[in-house]
Amino acid sequence: MKTEFHRITRLPSYVFAEVNKLKAEYRDQGHDIIDFGMGNPDINTESFIVDKLIETVKKPKTHRYSVSRGIKGLRKAQADYYGRRFSVKLDPEKEIIATLGSKEGLANLAMAITDPGDVILVPNPSYPIHPYGFIIAGGSLRHVPTLSNGQFDEDEYFKTLTRSLKHISPKPVAIVISFPSNPTTKTCTLKFYEELVKVAKQNEVWILSDLAYAEIYFGDNPPPSILQVPGAKSVAVEFTSMSKTFSMPGWRMGFAVGNEILIAALEKIKSYLDYGAFTPIQVAAASALSSNPSTIEKVRGIYKKRRDTLVDSMSKAGWKIPSPEATMFAWAPIPEKFKSLGSLQFSKLLLKEADISVAPGIGFGEYGENFVRIGLVENEHRIRQAARNVKSVFTAADRILSEYSSGEIDH
Repeated sequence: MKTEFHRITRLPSYVFAEVNKLKAEYRDQGHDIIDFGMGNPDINTESFIVDKLIETVKKPKTHRYSVSRGIKGLRKAQADYYGRRFSVKLDPEKEIIATLGSKEGLANLAMAITDPGDVILVPNPSYPIHPYGFIIAGGSLRHVPTLSNGQFDEDEYFKTLTRSLKHISPKPVAIVISFPSNPTTKTCTLKFYEELVKVAKQNEVWILSDLAYAEIYFGDNPPPSILQVPGAKSVAVEFTSMSKTFSMPGWRMGFAVGNEILIAALEKIKSYLDYGAFTPIQVAAASALSSNPSTIEKVRGIYKKRRDTLVDSMSKAGWKIPSPEATMFAWAPIPEKFKSLGSLQFSKLLLKEADISVAPGIGFGEYGENFVRIGLVENEHRIRQAARNVKSVFTAADRILSEYSSGEIDH
């Protein structure tokens, strides 16, 4: 009997599983873990969205199969959102498809457009579905670093990108980008997108843009959409999610918008795999998209307060964490004294010694090493408690490091 499966063996071991296993063990022992590890929003979904779901689910007709591309009202609501937010006009019939979260949309588009051996250019560090969706689909990866000395350098990015497009064989078929970035929290400019669209057209390569954190930003300039670039729809498709924007992660509602060839390919794949989200969820999602901007502003304000609390309290504890530009995360360099441990062992140490869970940077790609990702998914009181715990660890650093010098931190 066959016991090894090609697509599974191509996937590396899941780094986060090691931390999650240790976290579960400590919780079983009675530890109160302050969990910054998973980007799982804890903010309540607004009551009017929940009420719309309840109202709709009472209608028996909504219990039937839906449509895989999303109900018309939802696609229209997404088109109206893009018009208000980005001044981008979208055709709800040809240029929008509802997805079961942006992650499902990315993975299924990878299945739709990837032939065995196709080369995809992916960012590194990166949210895992960006590379692994294409690995599962049978593609090959080439990594484009997105950080230089902890910063996103647009000029350096394009130097690497153009080298890759010129010298890689076979020729890449798609470029994956994600700004604001999970995990690095970095943003980009509209000028960056303009240059990227130009490069894509010259090289006849698709652009897949993940814009899941479009509304979670903390500066004066809202993150742009690549579709704001004239002609971008000829080469680009963009993914968005309602998980963070409206604090609806478990609802699994997202979108792919843009190039109608790619949207049609995704729709065909999805027509074989699912019947779309439960109709009452789609109706409630349309209500959220059409709501007053204060709904989004409230969520953004909560994350901003948590960001400021994290950066300030950790700084006082001795851990200098750069203030995130956007997203619901902080991308924190491992303190110099602990850097030799690497991100996985440092994450385990924080669990064991401080009852704090973070995501090791190595889990987001080799260029994520020496960092950990901290999710802003605990309230301000818990964040301050975490800082006090960190300060205790830093105070006892020499003793702690001497205890772990002989091997891995696994118990």
